Parts: sequence; structure tokens; C-alpha cells
Amino acid sequence: MKKSAFLLPVLFVIGALGLSSIFIVDEREKALVLQFGRIVAIKEDPGLAFKLPVIQEVVRYDDRILSIDVEPLEVTPLDDRRLVVDAFARYRIVDVNQFRQAVGTGGEMAAENRLDGILRAELRGVLGNVSSNDILSSDRAALMLRIRNGAISEAESLGIEVVDVRLKRTDLPAENLDATFERMRAEREREATDERARGNEAAQRVRAQADRTVVELVSEANKTSEIIRGEADARRNNIFASAFGEDPEFFEFYRSLTAYERALQGNNSTMVLSPDSEFFNYLKSDQGAVAGQ
Repeated sequence: MKKSAFLLPVLFVIGALGLSSIFIVDEREKALVLQFGRIVAIKEDPGLAFKLPVIQEVVRYDDRILSIDVEPLEVTPLDDRRLVVDAFARYRIVDVNQFRQAVGTGGEMAAENRLDGILRAELRGVLGNVSSNDILSSDRAALMLRIRNGAISEAESLGIEVVDVRLKRTDLPAENLDATFERMRAEREREATDERARGNEAAQRVRAQADRTVVELVSEANKTSEIIRGEADARRNNIFASAFGEDPEFFEFYRSLTAYERALQGNNSTMVLSPDSEFFNYLKSDQGAVAGQ
């Protein structure tokens, strides 16, 4: 009885020590075995592992891709238009030994604080060397790649690999919105004024060219009409001359009738002529001009 009573506590202690020397490494994590704060073993493969009870301890770190939100920060691009940038990054612990040496007992919280400082410095450095239009355009993908590449080299000392960096929002500070909108409106109005001025100038050129074309066409038409009129008058005079040569008496009779038609109109109330005037030669005799001889 006394012997069995003594063995039970001993077996219990041995069992407890045996169990405390065994630990399980999950596939989603990596583990360090520490002895008096010094790393004595690194366990990266999932499964059972062993340690010395009491004098050794196990520290576990997440092996998955983790995310960190960067606190919104204000940057000043090359065109001095201040922007408030909201970003986040994804990272992974790739070297737990170096990670432990870099952050100590602070763990992931201490690492994220240091990584936040690295990301903020890279954001200011990259976005401060481009214009705000580049930040707000489709070129943001190239800028994010530059920020990530810069953060990768800085985070190597922490045993961390920066997987990706993304800009969630890029806004103007609230106090700058009104001034920015006014400046944008003024720029658009100036561009509209320039466009109207260029349009008016082009319209004036078109009108001047059209007026010149009209003058040239009218002048050419007048010139052509005068030529045609002159040729017609010449032909008419030739016809009259030819007719006069063929029958002078008939030509004189025709001219007299034309004179009567023009002189004896309804609005002429009185005509005072000498009775023997040659104007009435063809009215006084059926012989015409012969009667006056």
C-alpha cells in the first residue's frame, strides 16, 4: 500500500512531464522552441514536435498571408495638390528566426507597427514624386507596384515578405475641396473661352473667304454680262445698219413709229408742235417722207 501510494504521484508527474514535452504544429503556423529566451529549434512542418519540459517554451506565429491597414496619411504630389491616401498591404512571415530577432516579444503587433512606418514612408516617397493626375488615373497600378517593391526591401530585415500594396481611396482634404473645385471650374472656363476665341477666329476667316468669293463671282458675272450685252448691242446695231441699207424708207418709217409710241402716251396731256414739223411726216401723207419734199 505504501509503495503504490508513492508510485502514483511519481507516475502522474512523469506523465505530465511527458505530455508537456509534446506539442503540435498546425499547418497554418510556424513555431519556435525557446530556451531561456534563446532560439534552439525552428518547427515549420506541421505535425508532432518535442521540447524539454519546463525549461523550454514554444512560440507560434501565423504562416498565412496577413493584412494590415495603413492609417490614412496626407501626401503632397509634384503639383502641390494635397491628397489623403488610404491604403492596405498584405504580408507574410517568411523567416521566423529573423522575425523573432527583429521584433522580440512584441510579436505580430510590433511587426505591424514597424511595417506601418515602412509603408507610410514608401507612400510619401513614391506619391510625392508624381503628379496628382497620375495618382488618380489608371497609372495607379504602376505606382502601387513601386510602393510594394520599395517596401519589400525594407521589410526583409523583419523576416517579412510584402505580398501586395493597394490604394483603397485617394481623396482631397475636406478643406481643399472648394478651392480645388473653383480652380477646376476656372480652368474649364478658360479652356472654353480659348475654344470660343479660336472658333470665332476660324468663323471670321471663313466669312472673309466667303465674302471674297462672292465679290469675285459677282465681278466675274458682271464682266460676263457686260461682254454679252456689248456683243448683243453690236449685233443689234449691225442688224439695224443692215436693215437700213436694204430699205431706208422702211427703216425711217419704223423709227418714226417707235418715236410716236414713246411720245404719245396716256400721261402726256399736251404737245405743242409746229404743223409742218417732220415729226408728223408719216401722219400727214400716205406717201410718208416723200410728201414732205
